Amino acid sequence: MTTPARSPVALAFGGLLALAAAMGIGRFVYTPILPFMSEGLGLPADDAGLIASANFLGYLAGALLGASRFLPGSPRFWFLSGLAVSALTSAAMAATTALPAFLLIRFISGIASAFVLVFSTSLILERLASSGRASLSALHFAGVGCGIAFSALLVAALAHLSADWKLLWLASGSVTLVFFLLAAWLVPADNTRRAGSAENGDKPAASPFSSGSRVRLILAYGLFGFGYVITATFVNAIARATPALQPTEPFVWLTVGLCAAPSIYVWNRIAGRLGTRKAFAVACVLEAGGVALTAVTLQPVLFLLGAGLLGGTFMGITALGLMEARREASDGGAAAIRRMLAVLTASFGLGQMAGPWFAGQLHHATGSFSAASLAAAASLMVAAALVAR
Repeated sequence: MTTPARSPVALAFGGLLALAAAMGIGRFVYTPILPFMSEGLGLPADDAGLIASANFLGYLAGALLGASRFLPGSPRFWFLSGLAVSALTSAAMAATTALPAFLLIRFISGIASAFVLVFSTSLILERLASSGRASLSALHFAGVGCGIAFSALLVAALAHLSADWKLLWLASGSVTLVFFLLAAWLVPADNTRRAGSAENGDKPAASPFSSGSRVRLILAYGLFGFGYVITATFVNAIARATPALQPTEPFVWLTVGLCAAPSIYVWNRIAGRLGTRKAFAVACVLEAGGVALTAVTLQPVLFLLGAGLLGGTFMGITALGLMEARREASDGGAAAIRRMLAVLTASFGLGQMAGPWFAGQLHHATGSFSAASLAAAASLMVAAALVAR
């Protein structure tokens, strides 16, 4: 019995649900839940940063595992397994109050989210390209922004009903499970054998570090990971801790998500006019401005503008980097593309793992996230310079 083929739109929508669940919710829902955990548990900023870094360490480990040539199973198996684990780990956050347990759970969740990103992207972009509908990649990558916006609404609605932080995590895990079931149905197994797959497996894939262009892209992607993640982790906590900005708290993460959802389409159009690397650089500069705004302003409108600039660029930069990496490695076949995507994701993972820890330590020393946010903005400017070359 053969599995019925899905239309390219259905495949892209399945990818959207996968990224919404594992990235928009499983990875980023920590940001709107963090203020509730801080109040309910008395969680200090340095411990909060450590929990975020544990997740990003897991993301790094997952990316490195994804680069392995010896990982058995199909991409579909691994991205669906990652979705299932993402649902379980989100729910598991409600089962403990111990910091070591939080670190372990978020580490495993990070592995799961990296698997979903690496394997769903390689699988779905390949199927879309083979069907002549590569432009639908924007729908796939829009999943992160949609998941962020959905998680913001979910947390706000449950908080309005006086839900505590444990119920917020349980609800997040339940929604991820539903998205997992839908994604499994929309992205069926591919029973066809592609000509040339054996010979691609026989020849060694080119190293992702084989040219200066690739190395600059990898370094810039790591700096981007550091540059976006401090604001993406603590923006709600900044809003709650600053009296002048407290009115923005219910809206700040929603603003990030709503601006992120259409951003892939917008940045694809910009890349079509400027080129992928120039578009990447421009987006980094705009994001640096948004990150700096959240660090220095006490005006709610400007704070939301900074959040909007973050949302409107960070997924665009993510997608542009992955698409440029795919183009750079395309002459080496599927194995080279997978390795390049995984190494790029690993660089990103290193940057975003360092960011929350760095911000937590600076907050402990200064009582503010401003210095860490300005350092993040500077790293984004360096990333823009590297890629613009």
